[in-house]
Amino acid sequence: MAELTHFDAQGNAHMVDVGGKDVTERIARAAGRVTMAPETVALIEAGAMAKGDVLGVARLAGIMAAKRTADLIPLCHPLQLSSVSLQLSCDRDRNQVNIVAEVKLTGRTGVEMEALTAVSVAGLTIYDMCKAVDRSMQIGDVRLIHKSGGKSGSYDAS
Repeated sequence: MAELTHFDAQGNAHMVDVGGKDVTERIARAAGRVTMAPETVALIEAGAMAKGDVLGVARLAGIMAAKRTADLIPLCHPLQLSSVSLQLSCDRDRNQVNIVAEVKLTGRTGVEMEALTAVSVAGLTIYDMCKAVDRSMQIGDVRLIHKSGGKSGSYDAS
């Protein structure tokens, strides 16, 4: 099992020094979903939600969140991201909106937290925009599905 790097020898939390790491292209993809009533998915697809374009606003919220991850997660490094993209799609068969975020940079540390934050905030934004018609929505299955770059190499969820 890998050792925890966010603790010093005395057990105190600290920001990891990445100054000696190689600069490489780093990519992370994360996914999640918001499960809801069938009528809610239909309203989103029809663009009929009172607050506006749910998927468009959630996409922007996810992009903004990825850029602000270091402000939200205490030990994350502020990063110069080169790309953030979100794909949101309605799945009528499962009554959900699927969210996939991809974050890229060329740097010394990975972007997994930025991708996970993007998915989480996009899900929260969907909830916020739809809660007036469906308070039973569930945000779930937020997970890392791919990462590449850096010393630890690639990871793909099975």
